[in-house]
Amino acid sequence: MAGNSKVVFQDFFPSMIERLGAEGFVRELCNGFRLLMDVEKGLITFESLKRNFMLLGLQGLSDDELISMLREGDLNGDGALNQMEFCILMFRLSPGLMNGSRRLLEEAVANGL
Repeated sequence: MAGNSKVVFQDFFPSMIERLGAEGFVRELCNGFRLLMDVEKGLITFESLKRNFMLLGLQGLSDDELISMLREGDLNGDGALNQMEFCILMFRLSPGLMNGSRRLLEEAVANGL
């Protein structure tokens, strides 16, 4: 069917952690942050996100979608993402990591930790 495109999301974060280990995975998240950030500000801003998404060939997102992404991760309300906010957002957007975290929490509670 023409015009009925479906976005398929595959969560690679759990397999990345398995291959890279926790420290290697966090290093890769930090590399992703640096790839998208405004070098002068040290933050991911709307402008840096838009510019770098275009450089990466990801032009399909509207300005509103980019703004929405920033707002979802912007914990301190400054309109940009610092490295910690970016990492937290990436974890929250990974169903595999969130399910794994829930499972670990449930196990800890069950074991009285």
